[in-house]
Amino acid sequence: MNNELIIDSAAGDVQIALLEDKRLVELNKEKKDNNFSVGDIYLGRVRKLMPGLNAAFVEVGYEKDAFLHYLDLGPQFQSLNKYIKGALGGRQHDSELKNFTREPDIDKTGKITQVMTAGQWLMVQIAKEPISSKGPRITSELSIPGRFLVLVPFSDAVSVSSKIKSAEERTRLKRIVQAIRPANFGLIIRTVAEGKKAEEIERDIQDLLGKWNECFQKLKSSKPPCKLLGEIDRTSVILRDMLNPQFNSIHVNDAALADEIKQYLSTIAPEQKDIIKLYKGKQSIFEHFGVDKQIKSVFGKTVGLPNGAYLVIEHTEAMHVIDVNSGGRNRSGENQENSALAVNMAAAKEIARQLRLRDMGGIIIIDFIDLHSPENRRELFACLKTEMKRDRARHTILPPSKFGLVQMTRERVRPEVKVETTEKCPSCDGTGQLKPAILLLDDIENNIRYFVQEQNERNLHLKVHPFIEAFITKGGLFKSLRWKWYRKYKRWIKTEAVSSYHFSEFHFFNAKGEEIKI
Repeated sequence: MNNELIIDSAAGDVQIALLEDKRLVELNKEKKDNNFSVGDIYLGRVRKLMPGLNAAFVEVGYEKDAFLHYLDLGPQFQSLNKYIKGALGGRQHDSELKNFTREPDIDKTGKITQVMTAGQWLMVQIAKEPISSKGPRITSELSIPGRFLVLVPFSDAVSVSSKIKSAEERTRLKRIVQAIRPANFGLIIRTVAEGKKAEEIERDIQDLLGKWNECFQKLKSSKPPCKLLGEIDRTSVILRDMLNPQFNSIHVNDAALADEIKQYLSTIAPEQKDIIKLYKGKQSIFEHFGVDKQIKSVFGKTVGLPNGAYLVIEHTEAMHVIDVNSGGRNRSGENQENSALAVNMAAAKEIARQLRLRDMGGIIIIDFIDLHSPENRRELFACLKTEMKRDRARHTILPPSKFGLVQMTRERVRPEVKVETTEKCPSCDGTGQLKPAILLLDDIENNIRYFVQEQNERNLHLKVHPFIEAFITKGGLFKSLRWKWYRKYKRWIKTEAVSSYHFSEFHFFNAKGEEIKI
C-alpha cells in the first residue's frame, strides 16, 4: 500500500490529506495559531473545585477554564506537586529525577478536595482540545511522546505496545529499555519501535529528556497561565506516528513548510527525507491531486457505495447514527441474505474510512441491513474490526445486537472534521432571486477598479469558474478581456479557473494568498 501526504498551506491554516493508494482516508485541518493542541503542557492555576463532580476547573489561558477530573490526576500527583514547588522555589536544580524522592501514590477513590486547593499552580497536559462550547479537557499525568517511546515522568513502569505480537521482540525491547531507562522515568514502547536497534532507542530517549528539560527551564520562571511545552504540529504528528517504508511521497505547496518537514524527517527517518516534493503547479494542490473531488464526494449526509447502496450519516448532540441502505440493490433471483451481506461488507469498509475522515468520536450506532445467519453476522463483525485496525484512535466495537445494530465508541480528542459539500445556486447565489448574468463581468471589473484605484493593490489574483476564466483569457494576447483590463488599469490580473466554484462565483486574492474582501 502506497501512502501519500498532500499538504495545502494557506494564510491561516494548513490542510493535510492522507491518501492510501490514491484514496482519501484522513483529512486534518490545523490553524497556524492553534494554542491548545493535544499534548501541549501548561502551567495552570486552579480556579475552583467542584466536589460534586470530584473535579476542578483550571485556568490555562483559554476563554473557558479547562476541566480536570480526579481520575485524571494520575497516581503520582503529589510527586508532580513536589517537583513544581521545588522548581519554582529553587530547590530543584535540574530536570533529572535520579535524586528525586517520589511521594506515595494518591488514593484511587479519593476526593479532589483532599489533594488540591483553589489557587494552586499545576502542570497539566491537554487531553482533549476545546470542542463545541466546552473548554479543553486536561490531565496531570504527563507524558511526552517520541518516535519510538513515550516518556512518563515519576514512574518506573516499562510497557510494550500490544500491537507488537512477537514474544521474543517484546522481551528484547523491554530488556533494552530497562537497561537505559533514566531513574524515576517510565517508558512506553510504541509499535514503530519493533525491530529497532538499541542506538536508535537510546537516541529517542535523549530527545525526550531534552524536551523534559526544556519544560523544566521554562517552568522555573513562569507564571500561570503559560504554555511550557508545545506538541509538534499536526503534520509532524502524522509523520511521527505513521511514517513507514510505504510512505512514498509528501507533496507540499509551501517552500518554508517543506524545509521544516525535511528537517524533521532528517531526525526521525533520514533515509526518507527525499520523499518530500515541493508543488509549484498553477492549480491548487488539492485540485491537482484530486483531493477536492474526493472531499465533495465523501463528505455530506449521504455517502454512495458501489452497486447503488448508500450510507446516511446523522449527527446529534449525544451520538452519531449511520444507516446502511441497499438502494434497491437486490436484483430479482439473487439470494436476499447474500445480497444483504455484500452490502454490509462494503458498508463496513466505507464506515471505517468515514470515521477516520471525519474524525467522528463518542458513541456511534450503525444500523446494518438485517442478517439472519449467525455466521454472516460474525463475518460482518470481523470485517469491521479488521478495517478499524488502521484507525489510530482508540475504539471499542460491540458485536451486532439482536436488532442488527452495532454499537461502538471512538476516542474524541479534537473537533469533528466538517466540510460543507452543498453549493449555492449558481443562478441566485442562495437568495432565491436571479441576478442578470450579463452584469457578472461588470461586477468583476468594478471590483478591479476599486482595488486598483481606491486600495492601490499591486498584485491581484482572480479566481473564477472555468467558463468565466476562458471568457476572460481567451481570444489572443492583445484581444482578450484581461489585456483590455491591463491597458485600462495598468495591472496584470492573474486569473485562475477553480472547478469547485459555481458559475457566478469569483474571489480576489493578494500576493500573500489572502482573500481581499470589500
